[in-house]
Amino acid sequence: MARGDSIETEGELAALYGPINVASLRKEVPFISPVYRRWIEAAPFSVLATCGPDGLDASPRGDAPGFVVVENEHTLLLPERRGNNRIDSLRNIVADPRVALLFMIPGVGETLRVNGRARISVEPTLLARFAVQGKPPQCVVTIAVETVFFQCARAIQRAQLWAPAPDRAQSDVPTAGAMLAAISGGELGGAAYDRELPQRQRDTLY
Repeated sequence: MARGDSIETEGELAALYGPINVASLRKEVPFISPVYRRWIEAAPFSVLATCGPDGLDASPRGDAPGFVVVENEHTLLLPERRGNNRIDSLRNIVADPRVALLFMIPGVGETLRVNGRARISVEPTLLARFAVQGKPPQCVVTIAVETVFFQCARAIQRAQLWAPAPDRAQSDVPTAGAMLAAISGGELGGAAYDRELPQRQRDTLY
């Protein structure tokens, strides 16, 4: 790529995009305001982004609306439920506490972004607060909030994310078993994996 075809400085970016909209600056606050609290408490899904010595991670988190608890205007509590034990996000937090959350609500175009610093708690009474079906989370990520702001709906609108899925969508995407079989050279996954997966997920949801 020729030097003139790449953007490498903030000045070049500013020249490309122009001035920031005033509303885009005013919507960012260093705490969870009452209106942003309502948003977080309505959200059943979030993406957690972390960074560590082995690289970056962005992984989904979801449960009933309000599963991420607003403890106060400067603190969020995120329960860590059962998963695949890769714990990429948690490994990163141990090495680097910086995190970002993207909250999403089905049917709503806007998203909410939270940046902060996290620590991992296994304090028994805190775990007990988040028990579901008698099962507490394995830990709770406590996030000290640094910035909060909402993101406009354009990306969701362009993706038509909440539009009804076309009938072919499921058949066009490889299944978990098919992907695992392809990656492992047939040693893992396959049709049996796909047959057993729904029940296994139900049994290990919490």
